[in-house]
Amino acid sequence: MLWDALLLQMGYNATLVAVGATLLGISSGITGTFLFLRKRALVSDAISHATLPGVGLAFLVMVALGGDGRNLAGLLIGSALSAMAGLWCLNWLTRRTRLAEDAAIGAVLSVFFGFGIVILTVIQTLGVGRQAGLEGFLLGSTAGMLWNDALVIAGGGAATLLLIMLLRRPMTLVAFDPEYAAARGISVSRIDMMMMGLVMAVTVVGLKIVGLILIVALLIIPAVTARFWTERSDLVVLLAGVAGGLSAYLGAAVSASAPNLPTGPIIVLMSFGLFALSLLLAPNRGVLAAVLRHLRFQRRVHLRQGLLALAQDQVIYEPLTLRLLRRRGLLRADGVATEEGRARAAKALRDEHRWALVRSDQTHEAAAALYDGLREIETVLTEDQISEIDRRIGGPREIPV
Repeated sequence: MLWDALLLQMGYNATLVAVGATLLGISSGITGTFLFLRKRALVSDAISHATLPGVGLAFLVMVALGGDGRNLAGLLIGSALSAMAGLWCLNWLTRRTRLAEDAAIGAVLSVFFGFGIVILTVIQTLGVGRQAGLEGFLLGSTAGMLWNDALVIAGGGAATLLLIMLLRRPMTLVAFDPEYAAARGISVSRIDMMMMGLVMAVTVVGLKIVGLILIVALLIIPAVTARFWTERSDLVVLLAGVAGGLSAYLGAAVSASAPNLPTGPIIVLMSFGLFALSLLLAPNRGVLAAVLRHLRFQRRVHLRQGLLALAQDQVIYEPLTLRLLRRRGLLRADGVATEEGRARAAKALRDEHRWALVRSDQTHEAAAALYDGLREIETVLTEDQISEIDRRIGGPREIPV
């Protein structure tokens, strides 16, 4: 069943949902990257909750005009206008009052969402036709998606991607260094509004699939997932789009193979699954990589301390230190240092004396700042500088091998 869903063999409606969700996931992942890099992730939460009053008001207007209150294009237009109003209120509160942005987000989010719930409650009590199912915009509802609905979602996602391609450079610059962008003549406030506009577009388009509550996850989680894998902004954008599209496709397939599972929440859980894998397995920023780095550092420290102990004829009691020295052929089974072990120990002790002189000499201040107890002094100073330090220290110039 799942394999058929992955191959788009589960029927017309399931295929529409899978294709629409994938396009939405790609556009939301790419759009959310700039929001994440700009450190304004919570703004998407305010925008998404601000769409709810527009859905209810658009339904009432279409019914009053004698139309179909469930027309998706009309509902999305209403939600877009409501989101624009919420975004304008958020910007006005942050710029014209002393409220911090997080407080303004909380105010806009709660007021607009509460107003939307009141409107939906009123609609349910009016008894007008085709009002049932509007609450699906909260968590998404893909059942009965039509071809026109899929076209609206696909067209909105494609238009968003096109705008991102056109605005990618200024948005990246503003996200990383708004002061430098302003010095280059870029209007930071205008780029910020364009960025928020793209987020609003993705939010509105995604209402049908994941709903206004869960769209925030689809905007932010793919960007966070991609950030684990690379330090380059262009690759973060690309990987966020891949992660968003893949999680949406897998979520839609799993939901189609088990009809009782809602599509939106499953997509979010798939996105979290990719995030968890990245958190654990990413090569540089993942948990496993951090554990391996810690273990390597621990071994280096034990080996260094073991060599210093050998050089000073001290007894070594730490089992890990003894095991590392024996494994590298520096210590015999009876606890006596080998020829190579004595040479390495003498070199380690000599380097400690060298570093002590470097750290006390003002002329080597830059080199002293690199001392961490493990760094080889030859990677910091030249041979002539080391020879001068050895002359000042005195004693043997050469370490016996």
